[in-house]
Amino acid sequence: MGKNYVDIENDRGEVLRYRKHANGRGLIAHGAKVHPTATVELGAYVEPGVRIAEGVYVGRGVWVETDAVIGPDARIAPHAHIGSGAAIGAGAKIGIRANVGTGARVAVGSLIGDDETIRDGEKVATDGRGLRSAA
Repeated sequence: MGKNYVDIENDRGEVLRYRKHANGRGLIAHGAKVHPTATVELGAYVEPGVRIAEGVYVGRGVWVETDAVIGPDARIAPHAHIGSGAAIGAGAKIGIRANVGTGARVAVGSLIGDDETIRDGEKVATDGRGLRSAA
């Protein structure tokens, strides 16, 4: 039986230990909290201090940086990037290769399309069609 963790050296020469999440085998850093009902696909990275709620889906190749918060039932499509300290509301959908900046806020139920960028600190709410309004 193989080991259930991976050690990775960061840019500062520090070695971080990541465990493989039971649902999807994505890598979860020590200090991150991921609900057991969440799915974190293989190739996704969840950094220290992140909190992922129940029913969340995190696709392949997603990078969730430190201290981000993902609300219940949110969906993060493959290859998206969630910046440090960002917050994704319950039921929000983040598109393929979307980039949510540091400290950004995406409101409950919002739809962020493929390849969209939410700037650092920006607050976004969308309607069901993905049209933005001030949050």
